[in-house]
Amino acid sequence: MSENSSSPIKPVQMNQVSNWDFETDVAIVGFGGAGSCAAIEASDAGAEVILFEASSDSGGSTALSSAEIYMGGNGGTRVQKACGYDDSSEDMFNYLMAAAGPQADEAKIRAYVEGSVDHFNWLVSKGIEFKDTEYKQRAIMSMTDDCLLYTGSEKAWPFRELAKPCPRGHNLYIEGDNGGPLFMKIMTENVHKNGVQVEFETRALSLIVDDQGAVAGLVVRQNREEKYVRARKGVVLCAGGFIMNEAMVKRFAPFLLAGNSPIGNPGDTGSGILMGMGVGAAAINMHEGFITLPYYPPSSLTYGIFVNDLGRRYINEDCYHGRVGYFSVAQESKRIFLVFSAEDFQDYQTNSYLGAEVAGTGDTIEELEGELGLPAGSLVDTVQEYNRFAAEGKDPAFNKSAEWLKPITAPFAALDCTPGRGVFVPVFTLGGLDTLPSGEVLDLEGKAIAGLYAAGRTTAGIPRRGQGYSSGMSVGDATFFGRMAGKAAAAN
Repeated sequence: MSENSSSPIKPVQMNQVSNWDFETDVAIVGFGGAGSCAAIEASDAGAEVILFEASSDSGGSTALSSAEIYMGGNGGTRVQKACGYDDSSEDMFNYLMAAAGPQADEAKIRAYVEGSVDHFNWLVSKGIEFKDTEYKQRAIMSMTDDCLLYTGSEKAWPFRELAKPCPRGHNLYIEGDNGGPLFMKIMTENVHKNGVQVEFETRALSLIVDDQGAVAGLVVRQNREEKYVRARKGVVLCAGGFIMNEAMVKRFAPFLLAGNSPIGNPGDTGSGILMGMGVGAAAINMHEGFITLPYYPPSSLTYGIFVNDLGRRYINEDCYHGRVGYFSVAQESKRIFLVFSAEDFQDYQTNSYLGAEVAGTGDTIEELEGELGLPAGSLVDTVQEYNRFAAEGKDPAFNKSAEWLKPITAPFAALDCTPGRGVFVPVFTLGGLDTLPSGEVLDLEGKAIAGLYAAGRTTAGIPRRGQGYSSGMSVGDATFFGRMAGKAAAAN
C-alpha cells in the first residue's frame, strides 16, 4: 500500500496483509497516562506488549497536566486518613453520579470508586509518592508539595446536599505545577523496566480486522512507510481526545470553540476515536467538554459575584471554576463580569491564571454599572439584594455557602471575563468510544467488539460534563481504566 492509503475510519482486512512487520500479544496506541498504565498491567499479566507513540517521547496530555488524581472512598486513602478524613464509598459514588448527571455510567463509576484506594496503593507501589498533608486553601492546584485538596464542587450547592464533602484531589510529592512530567517519568521507567517494546515516532493509521470483524492488529506509519502490526490478543487505543481537531470540535462540540486554549498534546486529533468508529464502535457523549474560567487564585475573588450583560447573577461562585465556565458560556450574553470589593483583588495580578482585564471601577455601584455599560439599575438591584442576604449569611438565589458570603463594599471593581476578550479559557473534550469498565469497546448495539479496548480521553470515561468536572478526574480515569484495559487485553 502507498504511504497515504490508510484512513482511520477504513479498517484493513486481515486477508489483505501479506506479511507482518510487528507481532505481539497486545498493541497499545499512545504513551500517555492511559497507555503507560495499560502497558504495565498487560506486561505484568504475562502478555507481550508493544507500545506505539506518534511523538518522539512519552508523556501525552498527562505530562502537560498537574497530574492531580481524584481518589477516595473505602474509608479513605492513606493520605485522606492521615489528614483526618473518613471518606465513604457511597459519598464518593453519589458525588460522581451527580457530577456526570444523566450521562453517568453507573457501572464505570461504581468500579472506579470500589477500586480507588487499591489504585492509590498501586500507584505508590510503582514509585509515585504522595505526602500525607493537606493544602487547605481554595486553589486550582497545590502550589506547595502538599497532597490533598478539594478539586471540585464538593462543598458547593447542590453537591454538598447529595454527598458529604471530602477532598479527593491527590497531588504528587512535588512543588507547584510539576506533577504531570514527574508522573510520566515514573510511569515511563516502569514501562521500560517491564521490558515493554516502545516504538516512538510511529503513528497508528487504522485497525486491521479478520473475517469475523474482530480486531487483529493495526497499520502504523514509521519512517514514512506503512507497517503492519499483528496483535494476537488485542489493540488498546489510548490516543487522547479530539480537542486538536477543529473539524471534529465544530461537528460534535461546537460550544468548545468559545475557548481559546485547547488542553492537550498535538496528537489529540481524535484518531483513536475514528479508528474505533471505523470498526463499528459507538462514540458517545461527543457533545460534551470541559471549558473553564479559572478565576481563583486569589481565593478572595470567590466573595465576588458573576453577572451577565443584564447585570444578573447566574451561578453560586463558590463552585469549581469549570462549572462557572460552563454556565458562563451557556449564558446567551454578550458580556460576563466578575464584580467584587476592591479589597478582594489582593494578589490577582501576580498569582492569577485568568488574565482578565479590569473592566471598570467605582466608588458606587451606580458608577461601576455605568462603566460596564449595564442597563440602568440592573447591577444596583443585584448587588443590593446580594448584600442584604449576604449580611445574614444567606444566598436564597443561588445557595452560595456561608463561608464565601459577605457584602460587596466600596470601592468596587469588575473583571471582564467574557470569552474572546483576552481572558484565559481552557477547553478539552469529554466524548469518545463507549466502553465497559474493563475497557472493552462497545458497538452501537452495546456488544463488545472482539480484540478492541480503549482508555483515557479516547473514551467517554468517568467525567461526562464540564459543569460537573473536578480536577483529577481525567488523570484518575485514564490511569485506572488504562490498567483495566491492559488487564482485559492480556486475558483475552
